[in-house]
Amino acid sequence: MLVVRPARAGDYDALMTLAQESGPGFTSLPEDEPTLRKRLEVAEGSFAGTLPTQDCWYTLMMEDTETGEINGIAGVKAAVGVKRPFASFRRVTFSHYHVSDVLTERVDQPALLWVNECRGWSEVGSLFLKPHKRADGAGSLLARSRYLLIAAEPHRFSEWVLAELRGVVDDNNNSPFWEHVTSKFFPLTFARADELSGSTDGQFIFDLCPHHPLYENLLHEDARKVIGHVQKETVPAKMLLEKEGFREIGLVDVFDAGPTVACHRDAIRTVKDSRAVPVSIETDPEGHSTLISANRINGFLATRAVVELAAEHAYISAETADALKVRDGDMVRVMP
Repeated sequence: MLVVRPARAGDYDALMTLAQESGPGFTSLPEDEPTLRKRLEVAEGSFAGTLPTQDCWYTLMMEDTETGEINGIAGVKAAVGVKRPFASFRRVTFSHYHVSDVLTERVDQPALLWVNECRGWSEVGSLFLKPHKRADGAGSLLARSRYLLIAAEPHRFSEWVLAELRGVVDDNNNSPFWEHVTSKFFPLTFARADELSGSTDGQFIFDLCPHHPLYENLLHEDARKVIGHVQKETVPAKMLLEKEGFREIGLVDVFDAGPTVACHRDAIRTVKDSRAVPVSIETDPEGHSTLISANRINGFLATRAVVELAAEHAYISAETADALKVRDGDMVRVMP
């Protein structure tokens, strides 16, 4: 059975393996031991409730309970842009009317503006599943477990939730946008900039990013073509987000120009449609396979299992109850 559970200190080797397999450009999973060990420490404190809300970063691991193998990772940051800048480029259009006595038509100039928006918003991210495990709904379970977590205790999260999507890179993991735009301001390689973004406080981004408009018509064609687009491997993740109600908000990443999407917390499909009900353990529940989780942050667990919903009650098997560590009368969260 596949179960999504909180990350813990003993997951370091598995986390490093995921970081290595995810490849360059996965900013939240740098191949850096101190950073990854710190992330596991923060995860334990977040789920235990020993950290201030704004410092919480809930890291989830997908485990195959039959083999003990860790197949994937996902995460939720309770608040971004509070202790470090949340740097982005906002796509804007400067419109000029009646620019001269001769030219009386409107002239539009699309441009990129460096901004530090979304302060305090929650962020879903770090979604990575080993390629050979992307079947039978595993990706959906891993991605949507983040929303079941948010729904368990919404007050721990912002009213707005965002996600940053990886931008376009070529077969050699080079970003056209970085090569033709951002690299002109950063004396670093794309890989080094990504590494520092994930392992430092990000102040260097604030210091070095251009704080003046970048007119898109002046940019190299290869850079213009990728603004707001995602890498082909990221398309499935984008589609999952869109199914949940996330939409683009006009922000793109400063390094690879990948888009940022967002949704009001209570409008996220899984948050809105899931139900918290008491559970009862049955020998052979009659129902359909659906998402179900323990409805709590401390001790959160999620899986996909057969659930029989009746009379505001969820009936599940002993195996499912064991996977979720719940007993008769405990609250679970179920997708109808």
